[in-house]
Amino acid sequence: MDINFTAEEAAFRDEVRAFLKDKLPEDISRKVKEHKRLGKEDTVRWQKILNEQGWLALHWPKEYGGTGWSPIQKHIFEEECAEAGAPTVLPFGVNMVAPVIIKFGTQEQKDYYLPRILKSEDWWCQGYSEPGAGSDLASLKTRAVREGDHYVVNGQKTWTTLGQHADMIFCLVRTDPDAKKQEGISFLLIDMNTPGITVRPLITLDGEHEVNEVFFDDVKVPVENLVGEENKGWTCAKYLLTFERTGIAGVGQSKAALAHLKQVAAQQISNGRPLIEDPHFRRRLADVEMELMSLEMTNLRTVAAAEAGGVPGAESSFLKIMGTELRQEITHLFRAAAGPYALPFLNEALHDDFDGNYVGPEFAASVSARYFNFRKLSIFGGSNEIQKNIISKMILGL
Repeated sequence: MDINFTAEEAAFRDEVRAFLKDKLPEDISRKVKEHKRLGKEDTVRWQKILNEQGWLALHWPKEYGGTGWSPIQKHIFEEECAEAGAPTVLPFGVNMVAPVIIKFGTQEQKDYYLPRILKSEDWWCQGYSEPGAGSDLASLKTRAVREGDHYVVNGQKTWTTLGQHADMIFCLVRTDPDAKKQEGISFLLIDMNTPGITVRPLITLDGEHEVNEVFFDDVKVPVENLVGEENKGWTCAKYLLTFERTGIAGVGQSKAALAHLKQVAAQQISNGRPLIEDPHFRRRLADVEMELMSLEMTNLRTVAAAEAGGVPGAESSFLKIMGTELRQEITHLFRAAAGPYALPFLNEALHDDFDGNYVGPEFAASVSARYFNFRKLSIFGGSNEIQKNIISKMILGL
């Protein structure tokens, strides 16, 4: 298996770098690199730039407006975007529900929703998790009852990321309460402006309004918003999860974060010398760098296998565990580099219009917020405990 880049792939990397240098707005890149909070308008502006280039829909077939890129090209693009400070593309529309619509949707659904997703006319959110159905998603209880040409939906979804901005939500709902857990579930597309929908914020440890609760009280959804067959939504759900976990290792983000950490450690003074010269810190930094090199090679092997037509198996679980724990460790080292200046938390300092005084070095303003926020990485997309169960069954045969 060849994990070296070809001359064509190296040329593609140069093309991506030139595009990012020319088209990535400086104000957005600066916010990303300084870990300022992005607004909805920042994300939409960048996605429209990508769409104008034809580079937004990495995972779509070319005939629907996708890039037609190979897995290695996608890897290169995501890595270069992370290094340049480009925002992460909002995944719920372009990377999650769109592939489901392409695979299982009607022609009418494709014709209507796919162009709107490409143009960022609809902001999508995900209605999967419920208070009693997280890792055991098939236990969901939100009901949809067919009444003529509508479904009437009642229930609750939680941890709905950026649902406060959303125009649309794709939901798993139970349409047959008497069927087995994985059966009797359907996949619905629901307009967030429909009467009966209530969105309530859940403020996270870092002070961010990132996630929400969404309540459905007698919400009417047209039958034509059903994707796939009624009671066969679990097939759509599993298909979508393969796209949710794409890139979850975050190799590009970790490489960019590690480079920044080294710069910080070279500037911070500890016991009369740069922190990067402290033996204990250097050892921890070296451990992270070696783990990252190992993760990158594992990721490249997986990408190369996909390039050759293979389907990722349990190695995806390895990538998820290694990648998320590594990103968490990097945030821990940032806190160590900030020392006592990691303790104060000024929420307003995370906004781009902050003109007050920082407590300590400027980089320290965001380290605790990122540390707490990144606790979620080992939970969403299938918790790391679940991933370990997958490895134990598929590889160890336990």
